[in-house]
Amino acid sequence: MGSDGQKKDHATELIGLVSPLVLPDSKTAYPDSRFVIFGVPYDGTSSYRKGSRFTPNRIREAYDNLESFDPYYKTTYAESSICDLGNIFPSEDAEENIDTVETITSFLRKDEKIPIMIGGEHSITVGAVRTFSDSYMIIIDAHADFRAEYMGNKYNHACVTRRSLEILGRNRITSVGTRSVSKEEFESPEYSKVRFVTADYVRENGIKQVIDELKNEIHGRKIYFSIDMDGIDPAFAPGVGTPEPYGLLHTDVRELIRAFSKETVGFDIVEISPLYDNGNTVMLAAKFIQDFIGSNSIN
Repeated sequence: MGSDGQKKDHATELIGLVSPLVLPDSKTAYPDSRFVIFGVPYDGTSSYRKGSRFTPNRIREAYDNLESFDPYYKTTYAESSICDLGNIFPSEDAEENIDTVETITSFLRKDEKIPIMIGGEHSITVGAVRTFSDSYMIIIDAHADFRAEYMGNKYNHACVTRRSLEILGRNRITSVGTRSVSKEEFESPEYSKVRFVTADYVRENGIKQVIDELKNEIHGRKIYFSIDMDGIDPAFAPGVGTPEPYGLLHTDVRELIRAFSKETVGFDIVEISPLYDNGNTVMLAAKFIQDFIGSNSIN
């Protein structure tokens, strides 16, 4: 409620959906914030290495080791209007968690906030895509994640790009870093409706060309940006649920964040498994959050 008693926000409803563990630079009260962080500690459909349910708090702990000031962006993050709502209380059911994410991101959008969601597994992204269904989607991912269903569940983490296509429609998703696709996915008549940019293509042509191509494809539309950390080569991000060799450079992803942050209306980082991490993966994810906020704020 604003000071004049007229402006309403959704702080009260949101408090009932999350727990109070926060990022160190979260210094702004919800009504005055611009960036709103929340964690989704869920890995119920993870198919190889579980553990992403521990990630939101591990990223917060890693973030605590980063400087609050960044000379590249000339940004002090503690002054960047960040509010961290904490973690949701997850259900065992993937679809229920997707519904909760949709509820939270819908409140945030109505309140003119930019959500930063920390997973958890990639299935949760579907809830945010529902909220930002008028946006273009950029995904960083080693896998196509284009199965109609997996292990009998159409909301499995291996289906997120397929579910997102059903929401957004053809030619509104680009997935960067692809290097693992099943025959079933590849032969699907729907597969060509998403642009899959392989890690080999990025390596051969350079990330700047990929950025230029994306800008021509997006045509100034707003963007939902989802980072599955397995899109990055395991040399830089070893602690992921489904590692895949020959991935993107961490600096490739940073350049994509910098290029599109100002058009990005929602952002997530998913699929880290701290149980298999040496600390590098959660630290890199924490830095990506800073890169997103810093490059979004820079003049």
